Amino acid sequence: MPSFEQSLKKLETIVEQLEKGDLALEDSLKLFEEGVNLSAACKQELDAAEGKVQMLVKQRDGSLKAEPFLTEKQL
Repeated sequence: MPSFEQSLKKLETIVEQLEKGDLALEDSLKLFEEGVNLSAACKQELDAAEGKVQMLVKQRDGSLKAEPFLTEKQL
């Protein structure tokens, strides 16, 4: 399985190719489908990473405590 960075780079290449508009319809559809799959894989990896991120919060006594990082959609 490719790394997140490899998937993202491939997705960028696909977008560039599709934006040129010089591909046959069948080739464009094939690339579009691959791009959708890569996008979904990247999103899944980002969501998993987001769940692992923690914030260090300074307590009143000056100590630090790790707490889950909540995004706006999680609040």
